[in-house]
Amino acid sequence: MSEKQPTAVAITELQAHINPGLDIIVDKETELKDYLVSYTGTKLDQENVTVQMITEVLALEFPEFVYAMAEENYLLGYEQGLEDAERLYQGTAKTAEE
Repeated sequence: MSEKQPTAVAITELQAHINPGLDIIVDKETELKDYLVSYTGTKLDQENVTVQMITEVLALEFPEFVYAMAEENYLLGYEQGLEDAERLYQGTAKTAEE
């Protein structure tokens, strides 16, 4: 009887830190998006503007905004990690009691 072993796919650290959402070309759906895309395209001399490009321009020209967003994201992620760890501990404690 042959059982198939689960296969694991290894990725590099660089691959783990790549966010495919940053390569999306932004459509000018709203007035704000139109402004950001036009401004970034003019600043970088590019016709197709990605989320990554807008982020880079915002980081250079409006670092207070980007810093505030990053800080909030970090704190929310940290809080989620603590909640996950607590749930894992509670689940482990219940399993040990059984």
